Amino acid sequence: MPHRQANIEIGLNAVIVAVSGGMPQIVHVGDPENTGLDSLPFGPFDPIRHRTFEIGLRAWVESQTALRLGYVEQLYTFGDRGRHRVSGDEGPHVVSVVYLALTRQTADSENTLARHNSAWRSWYDYFPWEDWRSGRPALLDREILPALNAWAKEPPTPGEAPKALGRGERICLAFGTGGGSWDEERALERYELLYEAGLVLEAQRDGRPAALARKSLPFLGSAMNFDHRRVLATAISRLRGKLKYRPVIFELMPETFTLTELQNSVEAISGRHLHKQNFRRLVENADLVEPTGATSTATGGRPAALFRFRHQLMSERPAPGLRLGGR
Repeated sequence: MPHRQANIEIGLNAVIVAVSGGMPQIVHVGDPENTGLDSLPFGPFDPIRHRTFEIGLRAWVESQTALRLGYVEQLYTFGDRGRHRVSGDEGPHVVSVVYLALTRQTADSENTLARHNSAWRSWYDYFPWEDWRSGRPALLDREILPALNAWAKEPPTPGEAPKALGRGERICLAFGTGGGSWDEERALERYELLYEAGLVLEAQRDGRPAALARKSLPFLGSAMNFDHRRVLATAISRLRGKLKYRPVIFELMPETFTLTELQNSVEAISGRHLHKQNFRRLVENADLVEPTGATSTATGGRPAALFRFRHQLMSERPAPGLRLGGR
């Protein structure tokens, strides 16, 4: 039998993040497969036109959204078999190099995106169980944990790869059950467990046995095309972790801001409520900001002091992040 040669296409994806209205927002683009599902900005890498992956990414994002990206960093390479499969698809295998981009949302950017069939959307629309700012999400105890715990008691699926930890142990670690605590950085692990247990639409669409065996699926956030929700979960985990050791939050802030606005942005990304005085002490001890001498009355209350990121910190020492304490 002749050996079939696999064709591989390198794709470029962007998770573009901003904070607006107290919500972490990401850019989604028009529906390339007419599925009614959101997609992240995506385009193939063209080695003739694009000298580097990053140049190619910026070009695709600008053509699809008209946004010019500032801060970007390579997030991960996704190459699982079948990750872009659609019905009857025999096209090339797509390996995606994904970038995380941080920007600032403006009224102009909203209008620009609308003209390009793109828009901002809160990432909590896709991951509602990740937002703890108003307390423990009811969805966890109502739908997610009962279904996961029932799945943990089922026998392994035929052909399931062995793992170092059992299903129950992985659920405890990812969701902070059994005496553990919620770790906001485990967003990817939580989504992957829901996918493996067949509890999200993507698993059903991909023909996973655990999903096909279910008579119905609970609504656990909006699904996305291809594996883009897994890509987004990876970006959330990376950004939440990076908040603690790099001053990346200031890439999402305007040039000047109040400490309340800064706290709201940190809470939006981390999905946690932070004690006001503890947060201000944390910012002061890290020496990350400096007063501008101006004030803002945007809230309608007492004038609030305006601050800016202390850029000279970058040349003085490795700039720290905000080491958030326990819940």
